[in-house]
This record gives sequence, structure tokens and C-alpha cells, in this order.
Amino acid sequence: QAATLLDMPVRSFRRWKVEGPGRISRDGRARLSNLMGIPKALRIIFTEPQRGYAWIRTGNSAFAGASALDVMLGGELTDIMRVRRYLDAERGGW
Repeated sequence: QAATLLDMPVRSFRRWKVEGPGRISRDGRARLSNLMGIPKALRIIFTEPQRGYAWIRTGNSAFAGASALDVMLGGELTDIMRVRRYLDAERGGW
């Protein structure tokens, strides 16, 4: 799942974990930025961490019944951004 979210082959992701990220493309930086903002938003919205963890995997009417994880695993940067924007709106950001 992590490799899909970062849009990289599993083999490259494993090497990245061992050797460090090296050069990161613009798309990769945008993905990482959006992905890092999601847990932050969940910590603001939910006072109990377990609720935030569960929210990621629970179906949501805002995503036509799909979970946020399912949406993000669509593989496109815009899928990740969609979840991030939703959470930012819910927490009163931007």
C-alpha cells in the first residue's frame, strides 16, 4: 500500500526504505506532503487516536461509501489530495 501511495514499484520502495529516499520527484514530494498532513488533520479532528486510525478504513459518504484508504489507493496524486482537502475542510483549515 505504501508503494502505491508513493507511486513507486515495490522493489524501489524497499530499496528506498533501506538506503534512504535519495532524489524525490516533484510528484513524490507532493504525495509525501499530502500524506503527512492526513495524520495531522486526524489528530486535530479525533481526540482518540484509534478513532482516526479507524476512520481511514471506514466507508464514508463523502467518498461514495468508499474508505479514505480506498480512495487514496486509486494511485493518483489527486486521490490523496481529495482526502487531504476533505480533512482540512472538516477540521476548519483552508
